Amino acid sequence: MTTALEVPLDELVRRRRYFHMHPELSMKEFATAAYIERELRALDLDEIRTGVGQTGILATLRGKRPGPVTLLRADIDALPVSEAAEVEYKSQNAGVMHACGHDAHIAILLCAAKELTRRRNEIAGTLVFCFQPGEEGYAGNKLMIEDGALENPHVDRCFALHVFSGLEVGKIGVRDGPFFASSDEFHLWIRGKGGHGAMPERAIDPIVAGAHFVTMLQTIVSREIAPKDPAVFTVGKFQSGSTFNVIPTEAEMEGTVRSFDREIRRSMPERMERILRGLSEAMRVEYEMKYRYGYPPTVNDPKMNEIVREVGARVLGGENVVYPHDIVMWAEDMSYMLEERPGAYFIVGARGPERGIFPQHSASYDIDERALETGFKMMVGLGLSS
Repeated sequence: MTTALEVPLDELVRRRRYFHMHPELSMKEFATAAYIERELRALDLDEIRTGVGQTGILATLRGKRPGPVTLLRADIDALPVSEAAEVEYKSQNAGVMHACGHDAHIAILLCAAKELTRRRNEIAGTLVFCFQPGEEGYAGNKLMIEDGALENPHVDRCFALHVFSGLEVGKIGVRDGPFFASSDEFHLWIRGKGGHGAMPERAIDPIVAGAHFVTMLQTIVSREIAPKDPAVFTVGKFQSGSTFNVIPTEAEMEGTVRSFDREIRRSMPERMERILRGLSEAMRVEYEMKYRYGYPPTVNDPKMNEIVREVGARVLGGENVVYPHDIVMWAEDMSYMLEERPGAYFIVGARGPERGIFPQHSASYDIDERALETGFKMMVGLGLSS
């Protein structure tokens, strides 16, 4: 950076708290998008495109010197969570909460866009500020790509950040290659024969079969996949029966499958089917399974990560760049852009002594707002890097 960077912490906090108080669910971020558009139109930008991927916004800033086209992304949606924390900026939308930190991402990118517009003469190339809807399960990143987010101008590289309560405030975490996991889901029905709880020999119990399946599912990770290849099976829903003394006809399950290796990911449905076929034969049940591939792994380009580390060392100090950071089992739809263009996704520490101590998606989630300063410095630094 050729001129000193002043961090507008008061503005960052004010904007973050506004978005925190006015959260909107995925693909319904209409008021959020309108607010972002108003703020962007007050800046000296070259182009603003709205309605990209339904409610997404792209803003273009052309620098004064030749260089790459760099996309900087922030996700804008919230979660269907009722906020538990009693803070002055508590959500005003019942049952909706920024429980993942996207409010911070919007504030960071808006303030960075303002600063970088002021520094147009220092920018080599073109910047695209991407405000993306629907990260929480709706693949808004993919929808924006399908709407041309990576063209006109043709994006050469892309960067994104995520505040993280698992990392101390003031630090960033960087990792080459796969960083965040893929996220797939399954829906399973096990069907038996209902009967009296006192006479199980006249029934075929889907609950017992389902319980065996949950246990056997874990052996895929523990006995079929090498310890060096992380993977997770979690059954998050198991419903069956209506009272204490009746064996039901059906058990229903839903779960998530996380992995990093593409071949392992592709093999998971077949491995599950093999267990279900054996279970069906052994316990006389029938089954039906639907498997849906979700977000792919988030894979960082090492050269782009090197830029992140260099910027981090310059604006934060090398001691605050954690590299390599551990893998994270979340999934992230920024993975779609990283499949199309070289880029890097990094985490920003948000854990402080009093705030940022609860995990993402918790009803008590909050951040140490000093993380906004870290994110702002990084986004401005990346915008000025060539």
